Amino acid sequence: MELSLARVDYLQVGVTAQKTMRLLPASGRKATQKVVVGDQDGVITCFGIKKGEAVPVFKTLPGQKIARLELGGALNTPQEKIFVATGSEVRGFTKRGKQFLSFETNLTESIKAMHISGADLFLCASYIYNHYCDCKDHHYYLSGDKINDVLCLPVQKVNCITPVLACQDRVLRVLQGSDLLYEVEVPGPPTVLALKNGNGGDSGEEIVYGTSDGKLGLTQITGTKPVHKCEVGNNKKRGGILCIDSFDILGDGVKELLVGRDDGTLEIYNFQSADDLVLQYDHALPESITSVQGGCVGKDGYDEILVCTYSGWLTGLTTEPVHREGGSGEELKLSQEMQSKISSLRNELQHLQMKVLQEREKYQQSSQSSTAISSVPAFNVNDKFTLNKDDASYSLILEVQTAIDNVLVQSDVPLDLLDVDKNSAVVSFSSCDSEPNSNFLLATYRCQANTMRLELKVRSIEGQYGTLQAYITPKIQPKTCQVHQYQIKPLSLHQRTHSIDHDRPMNTLTLKGQFSFAEIHSWVVFCLPEVPEKTPAGESITFYFQNTFLGTQLESTYRKGEGCFKSDNISTISILKDVLSKEATKRKINLNISYDINEESVRHTLKLIHPKLEYQQLLAKKVHLIDALRELQVHEGNVDFLLPKYRSILEEADQLLEEYKRQPAHLERLYGMITDLFIDKFKFKGTNVKSKVPLLLETLDGCDQDGLIAFFDTAA
Repeated sequence: MELSLARVDYLQVGVTAQKTMRLLPASGRKATQKVVVGDQDGVITCFGIKKGEAVPVFKTLPGQKIARLELGGALNTPQEKIFVATGSEVRGFTKRGKQFLSFETNLTESIKAMHISGADLFLCASYIYNHYCDCKDHHYYLSGDKINDVLCLPVQKVNCITPVLACQDRVLRVLQGSDLLYEVEVPGPPTVLALKNGNGGDSGEEIVYGTSDGKLGLTQITGTKPVHKCEVGNNKKRGGILCIDSFDILGDGVKELLVGRDDGTLEIYNFQSADDLVLQYDHALPESITSVQGGCVGKDGYDEILVCTYSGWLTGLTTEPVHREGGSGEELKLSQEMQSKISSLRNELQHLQMKVLQEREKYQQSSQSSTAISSVPAFNVNDKFTLNKDDASYSLILEVQTAIDNVLVQSDVPLDLLDVDKNSAVVSFSSCDSEPNSNFLLATYRCQANTMRLELKVRSIEGQYGTLQAYITPKIQPKTCQVHQYQIKPLSLHQRTHSIDHDRPMNTLTLKGQFSFAEIHSWVVFCLPEVPEKTPAGESITFYFQNTFLGTQLESTYRKGEGCFKSDNISTISILKDVLSKEATKRKINLNISYDINEESVRHTLKLIHPKLEYQQLLAKKVHLIDALRELQVHEGNVDFLLPKYRSILEEADQLLEEYKRQPAHLERLYGMITDLFIDKFKFKGTNVKSKVPLLLETLDGCDQDGLIAFFDTAA
């Protein structure tokens, strides 16, 4: 069925967090519903829509920022009580705005996630899960990594309380009381959970999850093990998923899945069969979608999808047709309605312009007085710095509640800035002197009008670590700027994984010394991304990693006084040895370092690198031929006389240039990795082969895999 939706902007509140907007149940079958939303100013706003205008029901006073908003009530009754999580407190309001609950929890951290089921309240801070029943503490669980969301299977269907935690380490943790029942491995860090069809499906056990790298999945949580139903990849390279809802927008009696992403994309998925999700519709908004709900808001009888964006806009995508069919009387009535609306908007705009002028004048006068106090306007920045597995690059996403003027990016380590298709900003590079100021990158992004979200991509070099800084200046007066820092770690291109191939040839690095479990854990956090900052429970821990650029792997196992690191790449072991030694020296801890080098691992790593090297060398050669071939084409008029391989280069010229532009310095990076591997292999033998590097670089041009391996074997 073809879906046609019209966009309507209703109201703007303050900046909003994830899952802070809900629709209250309707009083009749097709009656309009009230909207309730909580913002980061601590204000809860409840309103309805009459004749296209937002009519307030209630509005609370500002307070601590609202992290979550949920609806609750007795089981099997309309869920119309409003619950909000602010700091470590949960407050309850009636649908009329009267506060009936103020529950100060025993959590030492702020609440990050909340779920309500009847008298049961499920709360999560960063690592801690608590279950309360009638505001009494019942169960507690300490997670191994950060908790992003929490859900409980419907008690009415499964007859027991089964909480599910979405954790940053790519795992869903299913609990029973205060104990872990089992873990469900998912393809990315899960950011949001929802019950299928809002009720867990026929069994009540089916949940939908969305990940920060944009994947969507459906799994069944049975009493003993998970049953994976389906998974939708992120082939279109869209943003991470922040919110999910189920609603029958097509009116065919089957609920569709509504998905909101952090790049502003709203998607509607259809269940073609019980386990098959198909994209039916999508719509792009200019900023991230923090909440999505399906219901009837604007007009009786017309369903719509209501979304709430980061900057607080409440926008509807309604099934109500924009151009109505009818006689001249209806058209006249419509035009009168529109004229009065336009007139009121003009008056409001004039009033606001006058107010702005008055306030600006007032500020100018106060700033020139002898008792002037500098006033810096505050603004919120929503940022995200994540490693992309597909192209081994880091995405830096910056989102501001107002338009961005410019962003200055500075780094004290070498980084490549990569092209982003969705980025309309104009970038300019400044020359920088790396010696006195440790500046390796200085670039300014000047944004187009009304740009509120900017995405940058950078690629780092493993072994070189430091800080990337972003100076964000929005279009507000007086001019002000915020600085945000992002750590580039020594093994920055490694990503956590659930398992590794133990049959590969591995090199081993072993550390022993007088260090605590917390100290060695802090060193691992310093070296590798995606490791939880909190020291794990228990006496020892094992983490698995994969290099997103080469596909090599790392196993990290450590406890108090001992650490063991295994990798099929000697360079990874060399970087760890250098950095861990440096960190231990800073703390004046003596380390006993031993290593076991497997010669076969060097050949194995070269076999992983060489296909990428050959591809990039061929791409570079093709790109260098394009200009000459195009000149020939202009002079000769046609290219029939050319060999087929040269004709294909001309035919694919645009794609080849685009790919080459997207991957600057890719070939140099591969040359650098092979050079490091060569130096590291002999470094562990106590031989310095830096003088033979020029000969290696000569060998790399046009050298086959066997020739390269032979050079490594005979170089000593």
